[in-house]
Amino acid sequence: MGARKLVYVVDDDPDVRDLLRTVLGGFGYAVSVFGSGKAVKAAIRRDPPDVAIVDLGLPDMDGLTLVRELWEDVRFGVIVLTGRGDVSDRVLGLELGADDYIVKPFEPRELVARVNTVIRRRRQLMAAGRRSEGARARFAGWTIDFGDLTLTAEDGRQETLTAAEAALLGMLLKAPRRVLSREQLQSADTERGDLPFERAVDVRISRIRKKIEPDPRAPQLIRTVYGAGYLLACDVAWTEAPPERADHNSQHFGDS
Repeated sequence: MGARKLVYVVDDDPDVRDLLRTVLGGFGYAVSVFGSGKAVKAAIRRDPPDVAIVDLGLPDMDGLTLVRELWEDVRFGVIVLTGRGDVSDRVLGLELGADDYIVKPFEPRELVARVNTVIRRRRQLMAAGRRSEGARARFAGWTIDFGDLTLTAEDGRQETLTAAEAALLGMLLKAPRRVLSREQLQSADTERGDLPFERAVDVRISRIRKKIEPDPRAPQLIRTVYGAGYLLACDVAWTEAPPERADHNSQHFGDS
């Protein structure tokens, strides 16, 4: 039997920390709880978790700032813990790289299901990345390496992708100059046919644009086709076979 999966809980409310530790511990997780951003960052340096659950109301730093810092570490997933009415925080959390969000108050089984999904999806994508080492695509002056989830510009500048961003961009790269609907792009999530909420695809497209577009406010590479979806408006050349699990209805594109 494998090692217990490790979850870090970051919340300034001791009752919430105790509840999450009890619920997740009851389902076989090893759980460590923290009351501040500083404490969890120190723990991550010593022993990174499988997933971190982050409340946005922390005493020593903005929770959104912590989410932005944590997503750069591709070794683990990040889940935002937020109040029911905080829609803007959910959007910002996803924009900054969170894999999912949990709304308080929550059902214990939903919490566990979401944690399971994030961990499983992250591990599957990392395994796919290992299988796809050498799978790279060139487009519009960028090279994407699916093995380490990086984008490299012609001048050497690099951008790091989250697992969800890489999956979504991979679908667009396998179907250049074709319109893909939001429903098709939602299937980039290997575990669920839907993403955390209806704006998630748009949020992730926005994040990708900020990394690859000269002017994200007037995008030329990933274009919005109103009422239909999104289109990658450039040619794509694959240096190796494309990674598995892109749009099932897309053609197979080799080097071009």
